[in-house]
Amino acid sequence: MLHIVLFQPEIPQNTGNIGRMCALTKSRLHLIHPLGFKITDAQLRRAGMDYWYSLDVHHHNDWPAFRASPAAPGGRLWLFTTKTKRSFWDAGFADGDGLVFGNEGGGAPEWLHSELGEEARVTIPHANPALRSLNLSTAAGIACYEALRQTQLLG
Repeated sequence: MLHIVLFQPEIPQNTGNIGRMCALTKSRLHLIHPLGFKITDAQLRRAGMDYWYSLDVHHHNDWPAFRASPAAPGGRLWLFTTKTKRSFWDAGFADGDGLVFGNEGGGAPEWLHSELGEEARVTIPHANPALRSLNLSTAAGIACYEALRQTQLLG
């Protein structure tokens, strides 16, 4: 199983879309609080639709609670960031790994970069260096499906 880890997400539609993807791929979704919205938001439910009820989702009060959780990934944690040149295509994903994404406004904080280390940082390449990054739900989808391709968890 893959784990998608959202660190303090701010936009309910992104989280809903990612939740829908996780339900379809049987990936576990981890939401690290505080969230920038209430989980009952109509926009979140609309984006996740009825898929939200099929979702393996775990809420964590903060990063230490996530790390201590028995539901946390048993494999490596990969931090998706614009602050590295290492492509996610060069990462060797494995069953049980966690794909970690910072929030829409500021990404992952520096302390999280430090904790996970340079070897855990990967980026999704893009052709226009004048633009910063992809939308969170798009990036999570690209990353999840590449990890699923590598691990052959979808067959």
